Amino acid sequence: MSTPVLKVTSLEAHYGPVMAIRGISIEIQARQIVALLGANGAGKTTLLKTISGVVDPTKGNIDFLGLKVEGKDPDELVRLGLSHVPEGREVFPFLSVHDNLLLGGYTRPQSELKASIDKAWHYFPKLRDLEKLSAGLLSGGEQQMLAIARALMAKPKLILLDEPSLGLSPLLSLTVFAALKRICIEEEIPVLLVEQNAALALGIADHAYVLENGRVVTEGPAELMLAKDDIREFYLGIADEGVRGERRWKRRKTWR
Repeated sequence: MSTPVLKVTSLEAHYGPVMAIRGISIEIQARQIVALLGANGAGKTTLLKTISGVVDPTKGNIDFLGLKVEGKDPDELVRLGLSHVPEGREVFPFLSVHDNLLLGGYTRPQSELKASIDKAWHYFPKLRDLEKLSAGLLSGGEQQMLAIARALMAKPKLILLDEPSLGLSPLLSLTVFAALKRICIEEEIPVLLVEQNAALALGIADHAYVLENGRVVTEGPAELMLAKDDIREFYLGIADEGVRGERRWKRRKTWR
């Protein structure tokens, strides 16, 4: 197997005295979408923040493109090719769509910006019509499109994406996820995806990890994860007919 784009080994991070992630190890290969599943508080967002330099790790290694990058500043990681789209989008509300995109491309030469903006219009054509509008006036779905397009402006080698469907209608969620899949395939940019909607995430992912209490408790190819009874019941809300009458609290996950 080829060298992974990202390899996280035995990673730990704390918020004060609280250990938020506990010895997590994951890998992402080129042209892969990897999903991180788990309940609120499982450590998914903290893992993304630690990889992107927002949170300092207390133990473990982060290898990105063959470089040791744990503890590096976020700005340096962006220049290396790592883009992080945080939960809540965090667009600049008083700046136009166009200026938000320009800020996303601050690490790129001026001569490349027009081509990068054209690429943003290609994947999110709706944004072209909103180019001069203040980002704060966009809908949630339009802001999510803008946040992903802004990440593309940095010409990333890896995108970290946190809860892209949060607050979106089912139709808009499908639109955003379809664009994300196209970006991964056409631009050959792998994606590490945190998503509460497990069905959406596993529908476009190649591989998935399940986190609980800051640990990886199971992993596997996305299509196999979709077929696992544990995933179907606890994350998709689907129970087999044979256990329909069994109380949920009596059911045990196979990874426990």
